[in-house]
Amino acid sequence: MTDFQNFSVPYTPSVAYPEKVAYFSMEFAIHQPLKIYSGGLGFLSGSHLRSAYDLKQNLIGIGILWRYGYYDQGRNQDQTLKPEWFEKTYSFLVDTGIRFQIEVHNSPVWVKAFYLPPETFGSAPLFLLSTDTPENDYLSQTITHKLYDSDVAGKIAQFMLLGLGGAKLLDELNFNPDVYHLNEAHGVSAIFHLLRKFGSKSAVKKQLVFTTHTPEEAGNEKHDIYLCEKMGYFNGYSLSEVRSLTGMSGDLFNHSLAAFRFARKANGVSKLHGEVSRHMWENYEDIPEITSITNSQNYHYWADKQLYKYLDEEDKDRFDDRKYF
Repeated sequence: MTDFQNFSVPYTPSVAYPEKVAYFSMEFAIHQPLKIYSGGLGFLSGSHLRSAYDLKQNLIGIGILWRYGYYDQGRNQDQTLKPEWFEKTYSFLVDTGIRFQIEVHNSPVWVKAFYLPPETFGSAPLFLLSTDTPENDYLSQTITHKLYDSDVAGKIAQFMLLGLGGAKLLDELNFNPDVYHLNEAHGVSAIFHLLRKFGSKSAVKKQLVFTTHTPEEAGNEKHDIYLCEKMGYFNGYSLSEVRSLTGMSGDLFNHSLAAFRFARKANGVSKLHGEVSRHMWENYEDIPEITSITNSQNYHYWADKQLYKYLDEEDKDRFDDRKYF
């Protein structure tokens, strides 16, 4: 029986990967039956969890259980696209029994945690947070209804759940990771929990790494800093303290910039992406070098073995037929 009060990965970690890692992501595309993802960000994080399991890394994922997912794509009678929302149920998830509260807009919101065991789909352990519980009012329940809520306050609440809630879950699990890995900046509110836990920016920085995904200005989330403060995003830190800690001024809170400035290491998701990102952020002070990695898709799960067979055989016609048609 899994001990969720003193959690450890339910396999013997490889000696090559002794560090304990908590991997925060808004979405995980691990397998189609678990529809809590929309696109590339999810496929990257899902592949990371699959590869971590194959390599027996000491890593767990922290995400959100979206009741309606992103959306299901149907078609209208004229064949135009039709987004449809259907409630999802997942009998393969385990209710951990963990319940705790976070403050959203000066109101306590109950959070419960579900668990995806490694053996279900061949991934590192994944914990998913939900506010869709009877203890909450309806508005609080809707925080975890739809991935990337179009309402600004709703989206900020989702970011708070992933960051502040995810960091608090790790305390509940007594997991105490050596590395907190943010897959995109959605969970960067975790730094305001970690500041209180570790006592200083330098201490947080020793343990935080950041993967940036979107190499264009419009794709990096910014929100009204006064709304963020009003909603409790900064975990009780004043605006003057936040500005001092993040080096920001003005009326907008730049989530990606905060993640960069609290990370000891940052990376893009391909060589070209790394180059573009370095150019994009080169005029900002106090950010780490942005390195690059591969796109990290898990070969054993995603690769088309027949395509690689034709590649090895140098059969161009069959390779092209397989790839393009």
